[in-house]
Amino acid sequence: MKSLFKNTLIFISLLFFSNIVASQELTIESVNENSSKKFEIPVLISNISFNEFEIELSTLDSIAKFRDINLKNYEDSFTVEVNNYSSSIKFKSKETINISTETLFNIEIKTDESFVKKDIIQVQKVDFYNNKEKVNINVISKESTAIVKAPLFTKDTIVFGLLMLALGIVFFSESKEQGFWSKFYKIVPGLFVAYMIPAFLTTSGLIAPEWETISEDNKIISHSTNLYYMASRYLLPAALVLMTLSIDLKGVFNLGWKALVMFFAGTVGIVIGGPIALLLIAQISPDLIGVTGPDAVWRGLSTLAGSWIGGGANQTAMLEIYGYNQKLYGGMVFVDIVVANIWMALILIGIGKRNRFNKWLKADTKAIEDLKDKVSKFSESVKRNPSLTDIMIIAAIAFGAVSFAHLASDYLGPYFDTVVSNIENPTTRNIFTFLGSKFFWMISIATLIAIGLSFTKARNYEGAGASKFGSVFIYILVATIGMKMDLTLIFDNGLLILVGLVWMTIHALLLIGVAKLIKAPYFFLAVGSQANVGGAASAPIVASAFHPSLATVGVLLAVFGYAVGTIAAIGCTILMQIVSGA
Repeated sequence: MKSLFKNTLIFISLLFFSNIVASQELTIESVNENSSKKFEIPVLISNISFNEFEIELSTLDSIAKFRDINLKNYEDSFTVEVNNYSSSIKFKSKETINISTETLFNIEIKTDESFVKKDIIQVQKVDFYNNKEKVNINVISKESTAIVKAPLFTKDTIVFGLLMLALGIVFFSESKEQGFWSKFYKIVPGLFVAYMIPAFLTTSGLIAPEWETISEDNKIISHSTNLYYMASRYLLPAALVLMTLSIDLKGVFNLGWKALVMFFAGTVGIVIGGPIALLLIAQISPDLIGVTGPDAVWRGLSTLAGSWIGGGANQTAMLEIYGYNQKLYGGMVFVDIVVANIWMALILIGIGKRNRFNKWLKADTKAIEDLKDKVSKFSESVKRNPSLTDIMIIAAIAFGAVSFAHLASDYLGPYFDTVVSNIENPTTRNIFTFLGSKFFWMISIATLIAIGLSFTKARNYEGAGASKFGSVFIYILVATIGMKMDLTLIFDNGLLILVGLVWMTIHALLLIGVAKLIKAPYFFLAVGSQANVGGAASAPIVASAFHPSLATVGVLLAVFGYAVGTIAAIGCTILMQIVSGA
């Protein structure tokens, strides 16, 4: 009987102690976060005594990067090494640490793509010791989810109303001739405010350009607003038509050679800015030029060069030419959006101070002022109170031209895409990739139609407010561009954004230097820059902010940017490749 009791007691004791051992756990907790931001995954430890450990971690399939390991306690006893896709955490203490349940550290993560219920953190090695005796530990890795979550308002009908309310507030406050708003708009242009309010709405989570949801079978469903597409494909060409109706083509050509010089100065600024920025920031982070193969940073930056000299078609061409890792390409698009939008915001602020700039540059603005005066005088000479018939005819001219431009581009884009794809030389083929862009043909044809109409009686509809309707469309486009900007993202991808900002600074400094040298007005600096960096979508916006009659100048330079974009971007990439030692 005593033997039975003794054996039972031993069995219960063994069972008890085995449960204690089994309960010694390292747990990688789950998170449910927004993938467009950094987030932290807690690592917990339970029921363990130790004075030394070594943990090696990696991320799953390179869909996320380690940003940092945030320690909670005993910082002096840790040794941490963090790379993009792997981390090593070592701990050594003279005293034994006894823990029941505690957060050991937090893993700071930045995702490269969305994921649903995945073991995002992989444990490659985990060794715990207590006075050199190995401690058995059970590793638990919980599944995490990171998607771009839906904003408060997802319906375009509601979002469009919010954007229009924002624009109404801007114009109402800008109309005040006394008080705070009068002083405010003397410093900050209304166009800039119209751009920033939607950006704040996006940052606050009220609206968003893109978001994701999860289906019942745990698949990611991507959603996006169609407002920017509507504004850029319908309203932008319509605005160009209405703003160009009363154009004085001779006056535009009389603007002279300085417009082209400033455009090419902007192009050269992008070409040399990339390698210089990469070289400078590599002094802070040598890893920028240490990566080889498809993940090489210079390959990714080549797509920025294509975008900032030409446009989307040129950017895609550079992606094709240099074979940058498609999984990482989204990060470069993000840098493109952030840096280009910051630069556009600064240019818009500068428009409000253009007289000071012109005075400092000792610029000759006579040709610009003559063109503005001539168009203004013509507008006054045909000015009338618009009737419903006038408004409907203006709408017919604008959207009829847009319709024809889309019809023609639907044929010309695919036709030239086929022609270009049959070019045997790959370099030549990619140089002319922009000819396969429907957007390029749509903008070009709409502008040509408007120039043709400017030689007819249709130009008299300027007196009924044609350019004012065009300005309405431009402001709506500005608002939809602004909603693409999440201001919190400025602090993500820090090094690449820093490269982009230094790059854009070099571009700006060269433009300022050339403008000072040739005494070019701020208008040429701003439009020459945006014709490179922003392309046909934003160059007319900046140009029309000076005067609606000048929108065509922005379009013509932007179209020229498409033509030289790929060639110049290749030159820029070769220099970045040399800097990287590749």
